[in-house]
Amino acid sequence: MVTQTRVHLQTLVLLIFVVHLSRPVCVDIPSETDAVLGKSMKLTCIACMKRDEIKSTTHVKWYYMPYEEKDIPSDETPIYKYEVDRPVELDGPFKGRLAWNGSQDLQDVSIRIINVTYNDSGIYVCNVHRQFTFDYFKPSVSLTKEIKLKVKAKATGETAALYSEIMMYVLLVCLTFWLLVEMVYCYRKISKSDEQAQDTAY
Repeated sequence: MVTQTRVHLQTLVLLIFVVHLSRPVCVDIPSETDAVLGKSMKLTCIACMKRDEIKSTTHVKWYYMPYEEKDIPSDETPIYKYEVDRPVELDGPFKGRLAWNGSQDLQDVSIRIINVTYNDSGIYVCNVHRQFTFDYFKPSVSLTKEIKLKVKAKATGETAALYSEIMMYVLLVCLTFWLLVEMVYCYRKISKSDEQAQDTAY
């Protein structure tokens, strides 16, 4: 009985550890800047929250600016926004080619360009405004990021290497999950063997 209880406790500790590992972690990573003609391109914009349990209202606005020509300043063109809990695609040169690629908790507020063209080269601005809700006051914070995008005819070696690295991390996560499942299975099998041994002894 003592062995069975010990195995159950170890199994419980392992499950708690697995749940802790499975909690989402926000990592601020820069966006890729090289797009391939005719492919889709994710414009990454991460706005991590130090305490995600705090209630907040988040507004996101995306702008586009073509590369500046000599003595001609570029104007920001609003192309996408997220407000009132839903994404909104704005009228303009990107109408019908933009899609929301962010997370539900709005720490990732990325968008994706579909069917990239050479005219998509330029500077993309991600503006995030987040207002927190406390009992007596409502502080706010703003974040702005710029992405200088270049469109190429074919994927370069760096892009291919990035895809390989992503696949490696995906494989690593899958193998880790498989290992944890195997550990839980082994603990359950040991527990069952102990029960059968005790039944035989009695």
